Amino acid sequence: MGGLSEWLAAQLRNAIADGRLPVGGRLPATRVLAAELKVSRGVVTEAYQRLAEVGHVVGRGRAGTIVVAAPVTPPPPADARPDAGVFDAEPGADIFDRMRAAPARIDLSPGVPDLTAFPRAAWLRAERSVLADADLGYGDPRGASALRRAVANWLARNRGIRADAGEVVIVAGTSQALGLLAAVLRDDGIGTVAVEDPGSLGVQQHLRDSGMRTPPIPVDSQGVRVDALQAGGAPAALLTPAHQFPTGVVLSGERRRALMRWGGLIIEDDYDAEHRYDRAPVPALKSMLPKHVCYAGSVSKLLAPALRVGWVLVPPRYLDALVAAKRFADLGNAVLPQLVLARLMESGQLERHLRSLRRRHRHRRDTMIDAIRTHLPQATVHGAAAGLHLMITFDAPDLDLAAAALDHGVKVQPLSWHNQRSTRQGLVLGYAATNPSDIRDAMATLGKLLA
Repeated sequence: MGGLSEWLAAQLRNAIADGRLPVGGRLPATRVLAAELKVSRGVVTEAYQRLAEVGHVVGRGRAGTIVVAAPVTPPPPADARPDAGVFDAEPGADIFDRMRAAPARIDLSPGVPDLTAFPRAAWLRAERSVLADADLGYGDPRGASALRRAVANWLARNRGIRADAGEVVIVAGTSQALGLLAAVLRDDGIGTVAVEDPGSLGVQQHLRDSGMRTPPIPVDSQGVRVDALQAGGAPAALLTPAHQFPTGVVLSGERRRALMRWGGLIIEDDYDAEHRYDRAPVPALKSMLPKHVCYAGSVSKLLAPALRVGWVLVPPRYLDALVAAKRFADLGNAVLPQLVLARLMESGQLERHLRSLRRRHRHRRDTMIDAIRTHLPQATVHGAAAGLHLMITFDAPDLDLAAAALDHGVKVQPLSWHNQRSTRQGLVLGYAATNPSDIRDAMATLGKLLA
């Protein structure tokens, strides 16, 4: 029955994606569709359950099964071919654009939450509410005061950071935060920001594009090697201490204390710290070293990257320069989305959404770990305690495996993209935005390719 149900669920997903089954429409009754397809009713019921599991449909009793969300990206045309050349050379500035554009039946790119769970109804209610009295003129370059207050309260509750709303600057995501911080630091005579190795290729690209040198500092099972950071002599470092990207390591208490003794400037990229599954998230470094940490966070992993809303908190000596850089960059973020987000934060809706996401993401993480054990027993899993991705390592060229996987319709990132000096081979596998059946299918494909 599983094979037929999976096939039927895929056909229905395609019909939802291309509009043949529109959002708001009702699926046929299970008994009726089973009779038309000449299959058991259980096959149809299981297919509907698969669609409900990934948030495309919801059962509403006598009203039937209703389509509530379309797949984030429609399936590629039948004649579309993968961009095999994406793995042929060193990744350039457009590598992530090319990866997003490459067609694949299953996308395991890291860094994306379950977008089908986006709280559309709550967002629309909040938007209608704030539109009633919103000031639609030019806003404060620091961000709307309502959102800066909401972010300060959110960080106090969830990240242990005690800050006044006046210390918060709203930006267009972490990528803009890095560009603004680089400009401010350059004016302060800092031209080098050490980065973790392995560490996010995207972060390295943004810093280098802003004129920064990015020497690598090795990461081990306790996090960044602070002794190597001290020996390297860099005046600043960009770190992901709550959930190191891509290894998933949580910076140990000993290393945190070593950073306190180091005394350099830290850019803390707190990109997905709220997604901790085994215990409460570790406090941000900013809570321990407020005068030595430039803290960056966003809603890209909480709600959706498309919102392009993030925040930065810097030591007092940099605040005026940061606000000036933001002012001359774009005069400030769009005001209306800020007000809507503030309403969601202050109403408790965002925390309810986060609790729901954690449950969904934990289930998908567990599905991926089980499938790796089944299909990739030779791989070692890293970083399972938190985040939206896993890292696996193995003894085989990861670029070759990633290229072969894409040719078979499965999109993954090779670990070597994120290496500077590290030589580890592996894959970085996002699970949050992929339904469990596709996760199992993808791991089976990778297992066959790696055998």
